[in-house]
Amino acid sequence: MPATPYGTPQAPRVAVRGEARLEFDPEIARIGITVSARGTDRRSALEDLTRRNSAVIELVKAYGDAVEKLETGAFSITPELGRHGRGERVRAYHGRVHITAVLNDFTALGEVTTRLADLELTRVDGPWWSLRPDSPAHGEARRQAVREAVQRAREYAEAIGGRLAALVELADLGAENAAPYGGPAAPGGMRMAAFAGAAQTEAAPALDLEPQRQTVYAQVNARFTMTPPQL
Repeated sequence: MPATPYGTPQAPRVAVRGEARLEFDPEIARIGITVSARGTDRRSALEDLTRRNSAVIELVKAYGDAVEKLETGAFSITPELGRHGRGERVRAYHGRVHITAVLNDFTALGEVTTRLADLELTRVDGPWWSLRPDSPAHGEARRQAVREAVQRAREYAEAIGGRLAALVELADLGAENAAPYGGPAAPGGMRMAAFAGAAQTEAAPALDLEPQRQTVYAQVNARFTMTPPQL
C-alpha cells in the first residue's frame, strides 16, 4: 500500500525536529584596513595615498601563505571646501583606500595587525573570526541534527509501545518554500578592535589575540512511520 502523508492506524506517522548547536575553533580571520592621506592639492594627496597603500600591500603580502585573500575595496579622493568666503575654494583633499585581508595563521595575525597599525594614517578594524563556507564543521552539525531527529522519533515511538518503521521525509527547515532556515545571519561571532597611528621608531610588540570559538547551527525536519502502538 502506498504511504499516506497523514499516517494510518496501521502505520502512524511521527514528525520531529532535529537540532544541533556545536562549537568549533575558527579557521580564518578577516581584518579591514583603511589607508588615509590629506594634502593641500590633489596630486600630493594621491601620491601620499599611493605610497601608503603600496606599503600596506607589501607588508601583508610578505606573510605568504598565512594570507589567504587580499582585496582592495573602495577608493575615494574628496575635496574639502573652505568654510569661509565665496566660491568653490578647495581647502584640502582627503584620500582613502579600504583593503580587506583574510589570514589563516593567527600568530601571524597578531603581528601583522600591530605592524599595520604602526603605519602612517592607517586604521585596522577586526578581527572577524569565522569558519570557511566549506568547513567540515557544517557537515558535522547537519549529521548531528539528523541523529538527534532519529533519536527523538525513536523515543516517541517506544513511549507508546511501537518502533520506527520507515523514513518518509527529511528536509531543512523552510525547504518547502525555499526560505532559509534559522541560524546566525553571518558565520560566527565578531570580536572587533580598531587601531590607527603613525610610523614609530621602534616596532610595536605583536598583539596576543585569542580566537573566538564559532557556533554552528543545524536544524532538520523528519517524518517517519512506525509500527502500530500498544495502547
